[in-house]
Amino acid sequence: MNFPLSFRFKLLALSPQIYIQDANGQSVCYVKQKLFRLKEKVEVFSDDTQQHLISTISADRIIDWSARYTFRDAAGNELGAVGRRGMRSLWSAHYDIFSPGSTTPAFSIREENPMAKLFDTFLSEIPIVGMLTGYFFHPRFLTSRADGTPIMRLTKQSAFFEGKFQLDQITPVSQGEETAVILAYLMMNLLERSRG
Repeated sequence: MNFPLSFRFKLLALSPQIYIQDANGQSVCYVKQKLFRLKEKVEVFSDDTQQHLISTISADRIIDWSARYTFRDAAGNELGAVGRRGMRSLWSAHYDIFSPGSTTPAFSIREENPMAKLFDTFLSEIPIVGMLTGYFFHPRFLTSRADGTPIMRLTKQSAFFEGKFQLDQITPVSQGEETAVILAYLMMNLLERSRG
């Protein structure tokens, strides 16, 4: 995959939509989250025509507090899972990524600068000022292996009227690991957006 990847979503859309493109501007995947589902299930398509399903992400429970979200390909084979750490994620985002069928995290995603997210969230609620926060506060989320080796970083970018993030690869990983990490960042984006 050609890094860096670009994550974009419209801030004023009724239902969350995320577009992911590679460094050449080619579509990697597209998500349009359905509203009012009791148990979260996200469908990931190759592009916004929604004709080719790549994978699904399903929650293991109705309430998302410490829920685990399992990734499956179009044929139903498990690709991995991501889980939010309940109490640890109150101050700063902290997610664990699991290999297929594993209960031990293979990777973790941690917010590197929680104060930036706090200010970004707080100020974005103020009319007019909220439109400008995307230019000043840039939360960063680092994915590391269990041994602490950093592999990818997602950074918020400056943008008006949309959320824009850039995913950079720090250390090469296998294709299966790469897919699991990208899907984990995608789900994390949807969850963190719903929390502000």
